[in-house]
Amino acid sequence: MRMDNKPHSPNRWLLALSFSVVAAVSVSNAVAGTSAPAKNPPVADVFDWKENTISPVTNPIYFEDPVIRSEIRPIFIYHNFDDKFATGRGSARVGAVQFRYAITDRLAFIATEDGYMNINGTGLKGNGWLDLAAGLKYALINDVQNQFILTPGFTFQLPTGDPKVFNGRGSGQLNTFVSFAKGYGDLHFTGNVGLLIPMLRQEQNTMAHYSLMVDYHVCNWFIPFATANFWTTLNSASNVPGLRSNGYDVINFGAGNASGVTQGMLGLGFRSNIQKNLSLGFAYEMAVVKPYGLTNNRFTMDMCIRF
Repeated sequence: MRMDNKPHSPNRWLLALSFSVVAAVSVSNAVAGTSAPAKNPPVADVFDWKENTISPVTNPIYFEDPVIRSEIRPIFIYHNFDDKFATGRGSARVGAVQFRYAITDRLAFIATEDGYMNINGTGLKGNGWLDLAAGLKYALINDVQNQFILTPGFTFQLPTGDPKVFNGRGSGQLNTFVSFAKGYGDLHFTGNVGLLIPMLRQEQNTMAHYSLMVDYHVCNWFIPFATANFWTTLNSASNVPGLRSNGYDVINFGAGNASGVTQGMLGLGFRSNIQKNLSLGFAYEMAVVKPYGLTNNRFTMDMCIRF
């Protein structure tokens, strides 16, 4: 498969420009609002900073929230394929439910992958269950004075899914990651870096993934954010010979010609806290790095139900 060398479309450059503008406006607002901070703010006031942070909406399987929370999270994804991908024009729909449980104020059990996928493409159609993945995360650093949290963790993906939707392959995948969040008043930076390691490297690709979200807490009803999610394939496998792209977060194709290829999406969205323990999230993303492969654009919606 040959990389498309055509220029990026105006829509992709517009999305990238919007991403930059949102981040710049958020930073300027935060700086303007913190020109005279209190020298020694009360610990109780500082501790509340995490209550205004939000869980990432995009890349839900791998962009893990560093904050320890107990929640049930239904997710719906509508994903459009790039026309030049091997399957041709088409789309996929994914419905899933994630579960997280705070065992202590620093340790949480996380079940990050399950659900059902429908693929409706010109050259490919299918329905089936996704693999299951679960693990643990631990808040190693929880610096309430400086509004910073660092949380490493891992998940293990069991190949329980349906091959008709490119799941159920190999002998499982280990995902190790580190997530962080840094607050500046109502402005928050949340990030994640991880490595996806298949147990059978000839069947699936080893991939690095990295994500960043910038959000600004305007009010409980409206918390806009800009987000970036990228994946780099680190080896070539033998499952799909010649394929020079990968399946982003939901599918690991085991591509045969994708070593060193980076793919990514930029997105905009918002989260709305309907009640103290209930929030809704919406995001739109577009692929911005060629080869686009499986992805042209994506809509993601979720609901965080905390307890």
